[in-house]
Amino acid sequence: MSEYSSQAVADFLNYIVLERGYSEHTAKSYKRDLKQFTSFIESYSGKSIADFRFIDKATVRHFLGKEFEDGYSSKTVARRLATLKSFFKYLVKAEITTNNPASSVRSPKIKKSLPSYHSTDVIDQLMNLPDEGTKTGIRDKAILELFYSTGMRLAELTNLNIGDVDFRNQVVKVLGKGNKERLIPFGNRTKISIENYLKKRGIGLFTNGQDTPLFVNNKNGRLSARMIQRRVRNYLKLVANTEQLGPHSLRHSFATHLMDRGADIRAVKDLLGHSSLSSTQVYTHLQPEKMKKIYKQAHPHGSK
Repeated sequence: MSEYSSQAVADFLNYIVLERGYSEHTAKSYKRDLKQFTSFIESYSGKSIADFRFIDKATVRHFLGKEFEDGYSSKTVARRLATLKSFFKYLVKAEITTNNPASSVRSPKIKKSLPSYHSTDVIDQLMNLPDEGTKTGIRDKAILELFYSTGMRLAELTNLNIGDVDFRNQVVKVLGKGNKERLIPFGNRTKISIENYLKKRGIGLFTNGQDTPLFVNNKNGRLSARMIQRRVRNYLKLVANTEQLGPHSLRHSFATHLMDRGADIRAVKDLLGHSSLSSTQVYTHLQPEKMKKIYKQAHPHGSK
């Protein structure tokens, strides 16, 4: 990657984090996409790029075609294109170039798949797995209960501080995508689990813990997203048969079980922190699928 393109990418990544409020995780994803694109351009043109103004619509389409040839999914290719559109939009705004060659390129169609979720029986079994005779087990129980009780994202839970939890009103304040704050209620079981964990740490419930991590490792440092993901996955492996065994499957279970019990889709949208209703509407398709499965199993002609 040439010095010019490297600086442009670095400036863009700083822009989306500092000015647009994107997460570091999203920035890393954008960085990977742009690195892939830059490598393609250097191979495609036979020389190092010195100026993005020489990239046109055909170049972008050739890049996407090469991604498909290399076996990447439609979802990944669509994300790469979205990254390029944002990147060139920034370059135009920064007056580095006058053209966005990706703006009129159509995004590939993505096959929508139903999110993987767990039954209430599996959830009940899951909550009984952590060994509450140990500090680690008490912590893990609180993590599992909080994930399922609120449907929050992994990054949102990882960044929680003790001061974000309102025990009196049983709500937790989370910082979602785009630095948008929202309040999510939680139930008594979750409250008890978190209280037990904080007592084990020797921390009072109403301590001023604005900067104190809610979940910590053995050295009292903030528990990393990777460690939380690993712990949740290991527990789920013991009780679930689905392919998705990470924290996100608990988020899907949270939303699915709410919808199954008649929750308003707009309320579920707000709880999940979705920016648009279309992201939440996938859960409205779960009930018909569930009914079809029951029909095939129970009706005499269901399997024919």
